[in-house]
Amino acid sequence: MSFSTADYLVDRRKMRRALTLWRVLAFAAALVAILGFGATFTPRGWLNSGKPQVARVLISGIITGDKETLALLADIEKSKAAALIVQIDSPGGTTTGSEKIYDALRRIAAKRPVVGIINNLGASGAYIAALGTDRIYASGNSLVGSIGVLFQFPNVSKLLDTIGVKFEEVKSSPLKAAPNGMEPTSPEARAALAALVTDSFDWFKGLVKERRAMSDDELAKVADGRVFTGRQSLNNKLIDAIGDEKEAIAWMEAERGLTKGLPVREWKKPDKIQNFGLFSLAGSVAGAFGFEGVSATLRRQAEASEAHLLDGLVSIWQIQ
Repeated sequence: MSFSTADYLVDRRKMRRALTLWRVLAFAAALVAILGFGATFTPRGWLNSGKPQVARVLISGIITGDKETLALLADIEKSKAAALIVQIDSPGGTTTGSEKIYDALRRIAAKRPVVGIINNLGASGAYIAALGTDRIYASGNSLVGSIGVLFQFPNVSKLLDTIGVKFEEVKSSPLKAAPNGMEPTSPEARAALAALVTDSFDWFKGLVKERRAMSDDELAKVADGRVFTGRQSLNNKLIDAIGDEKEAIAWMEAERGLTKGLPVREWKKPDKIQNFGLFSLAGSVAGAFGFEGVSATLRRQAEASEAHLLDGLVSIWQIQ
């Protein structure tokens, strides 16, 4: 029986269509599986199963009080975790974001013991977060403190004068949108900003004084913006002890009645791919099944949603 070239081409087209159909069906099935069961296998979903444990969460990088971190802490608050260890490694961030983290930790501490462990750095806004714990540990060479508030903005008015550009505006009052960085900052605008910084700084110092049980003299020694080593911090009452997770758990068992031998489970925010939501998940699946064009489009959509802005009053330690 002869088999013509035309028959061969027809069969090839049928096979290609069938293969494409199965790939589309497999892609759809994978998406359904992700939507139906994805949350169960995320770190947050698994850890919310109610198993006895000590929860551990990491506060790192620039603190903005982002919704993912706050949602994670809210999950821990509602969970049956017996205690919380907060690992801190951050130069700080926005003052408001740090305040939100502090408030979330105090809500958790109302239900279970919470300890903070400063690893390399727990400065400024990160120290605000640490104050939300019941007891603070640090290594001897950790950097701690930088108690203060900052408002920075670039001023390019001299550059504009040099190149002959004048920035003009019409506004309802002299302090509206001041300072703008396009003209010399007026004394009135500088005074208004100084009042903002002073108010937030007073709040920060009051928090340190209350949470660390300091006198005015003790507070004055540590509230000049500098950072301290862990050893210096212990002498200045910024931390409670030199130590790490082992010492923190031993303290909770001895002083707060924590059941001995509980496993420590790490609670994580969704990673970068998870954080982008369905766009990245769908893009990953599309790429795995050979739909490279679809995958690239979905990943671009995911990346467009990633941007975070650091604006307003900041409590951050930085070397310039």
